[in-house]
Amino acid sequence: MSTASESRQARMIEELRVFIKKVLSDPTVAVKCVEIARRYKDDPDANRKIAEEISANTTVRIPENWSEADRMFLDILRDVLDDEAALY
Repeated sequence: MSTASESRQARMIEELRVFIKKVLSDPTVAVKCVEIARRYKDDPDANRKIAEEISANTTVRIPENWSEADRMFLDILRDVLDDEAALY
């Protein structure tokens, strides 16, 4: 693995680590994030709207310029909603 790739991976792991700590310290964060994602999932530019509202209403901050971890988080939210839809 190259140094740049290792650095990028370490940065992503650290971002995810901080996020997981926030979720574990405040269990309402995960619930709020899923509720927000549900609200915007079918909107044009849904990920941007989800990111903005999550940043405005939780302790999770998703900057305008998304990192790989931010994109991964938004993708995981979509996966959760897809799994939820498959149950019903």
